[in-house]
Amino acid sequence: MLVSNTCDGVGRWCYTGVDSGAGGLRLRAFWQARHWRARRPPHQSRYHAKIMDGIFDMLLPIPPTVFVGVIVVLAVVHVLLGSITLMVYMERKVSAYAQDRIGPNRCGFDFGLPILKALFRNFRFWGLGQSLADGIKMILKEDYRPKGADKILFTLAPMFAVIPALIAWAVIPWGGYVNVMDISIGGTLVVEGGRALVAAADLNIGFIYLLAVTSLGVYGVTLGGWSSNNKFSFLGGLRCSASMISYEVPMGLCILAVVLTSGSVSPQALVEQQIANGWYVMAMPLACLLFFVCSLAEANRAPFDNAECEQELVGGYHTEYSAMRLGLFLLGEYAHIAGGSAFLVLLFFGGYHLPFVAMTEPSAIGIVPALVKFNVFFIKTALVVLLVMMVRWTIPRMRYDQVMKLCWNSMIPLSIVLVVATSIMLFIGLDSTPWLFGMNVVLTGLAMVVFSITPKQAVNRRIQLAGSRFSPLPGETVRTGAMGVAKSESGVAMGATGTVSLH
Repeated sequence: MLVSNTCDGVGRWCYTGVDSGAGGLRLRAFWQARHWRARRPPHQSRYHAKIMDGIFDMLLPIPPTVFVGVIVVLAVVHVLLGSITLMVYMERKVSAYAQDRIGPNRCGFDFGLPILKALFRNFRFWGLGQSLADGIKMILKEDYRPKGADKILFTLAPMFAVIPALIAWAVIPWGGYVNVMDISIGGTLVVEGGRALVAAADLNIGFIYLLAVTSLGVYGVTLGGWSSNNKFSFLGGLRCSASMISYEVPMGLCILAVVLTSGSVSPQALVEQQIANGWYVMAMPLACLLFFVCSLAEANRAPFDNAECEQELVGGYHTEYSAMRLGLFLLGEYAHIAGGSAFLVLLFFGGYHLPFVAMTEPSAIGIVPALVKFNVFFIKTALVVLLVMMVRWTIPRMRYDQVMKLCWNSMIPLSIVLVVATSIMLFIGLDSTPWLFGMNVVLTGLAMVVFSITPKQAVNRRIQLAGSRFSPLPGETVRTGAMGVAKSESGVAMGATGTVSLH
């Protein structure tokens, strides 16, 4: 290490360090100490110059995986946040289509200003400004906190709800591999060349990371319900905690069945296995169905949205939330939907692969193939999100006891049997797609037979109201004809027959 001292002419000392490290790289770091004294003794300056040179030696050159990972994080986070605003608009349009309505079509980007109206010629942009209006409303609303609420946990709960949904994308291989060239600045190698996976983090334990991150989402809901000092919020938090923890069991077992089939917990290896042997939706359709149902329950989507059941719990765990705190909960919900849809595509629909398209093959390496693969993955995810929305506006909400019984009495036993059957098939060598598909069909048929003949406990039976016209008391008779009652009161004409309440 060679350290030399120079002066910049205004009383500040500048130090130049030249280091010859591994590979013959030469690094020159310029550093000015403006926040300390205007002029330092030379021995202190040499010490700090050595520190800065050591830091640069540790950070540079940047590995290709880190360089590509940073670019993927910046790109995917912005695409995700932009897509969530479109998902809100898409949700409104899908609900309008399901209910034979028009949906948002008038909220544009003129903000009611005459100048912008004249500029856009009163064009409404198909109502795309609705999501922007919702965001502005969330920002401008009063940030209310109820009396008696835990100030710290009440604020941290929305963060715990949205952060796991945003970091779960880290292990998704969006576009296969790309070749990174050496990047040098001023004779210094900044980025080392090599092959890198188009993902935020190239982890060999990607699915373990998935299970670990998705399990953290329950903390935001639980803390939000408990810290609000509201019984409805507390009950909503309890419901959501129980359902999310319960449905993580069959979800993990479905992932285990896929991992047993592929022989790896690496997401990229799983995609390559599907490209070589066929998508796992054909080999493991039962696991695909179970995973999709579990993803709905994990995201608190209908028909499993009992945690925010309006008829019973007002608003559920976020009853007392408003403004951007409520906005973070809603952002986390849609991010969970997008994340669950992306992992469903990764596990069962081949990831970024599209049959008969050469640009989506693993051998296609480069920027253009990576962009094509990214678009294929994104479109597949958007189609699954559309399916999730159609499920919400098609299937009515289940009772809470039905939600828990579906998990513990049906899905968990079925997923355990699926894992055992998959292990047996792999052990005896019947690991091809037709054999696995047949095994899934047989298990589905057996499950339907077993569940149909299993004794069911009578719950929520209709209780007869003693003395009503539908269940009269012993010795009483129900009179019809409403003798002496005016037509305007009874709704039945004088002397006409029909059931009329006389209570």
